[in-house]
Amino acid sequence: MKIQGNVFRYGDNVDTDVIIPARYLNTTDHSELAAHCMEDIDSQFIKKVERGDIIVADRNFGCGSSREHAPIAIKESGISCVIARSFARIFYRNAINIGLPILECEEAADNIKAGDRVQVDFDSGTITNLTTGESFESEPFPPFMQSLITSGGLAAFMAKEAQ
Repeated sequence: MKIQGNVFRYGDNVDTDVIIPARYLNTTDHSELAAHCMEDIDSQFIKKVERGDIIVADRNFGCGSSREHAPIAIKESGISCVIARSFARIFYRNAINIGLPILECEEAADNIKAGDRVQVDFDSGTITNLTTGESFESEPFPPFMQSLITSGGLAAFMAKEAQ
């Protein structure tokens, strides 16, 4: 499976409160969450993001609370993948559970800039910066994790398996 998109770039310690501010947590409407994704750190994000785009960040992306709202807002905004030097562990698990692909790759995080066009090959773990021609290697998802993601997350995967 391959995806490609334009990059939105963020730094260290992007917490769940700036991914989706707490004032919007009273809704379960995924499109409403997406409408406010990243607004406290990047007021132009929701106006510029296009389906398939990619977030690249530094260390500890998704730190803060354990709420699933943050990866849901990111996925529903159109982001196809998040690449970071590291993720908060609960955010990592929540992202996989809802079917948002995330990759840890220090080299990619160090070298990819905002606005670059990036392709990700989930089968091989290869991240290619189409703007510069550079390639980076991350750990590919095992087949089971790829099935979870392509199914749309853990609940959708389990429902499909139950049939």
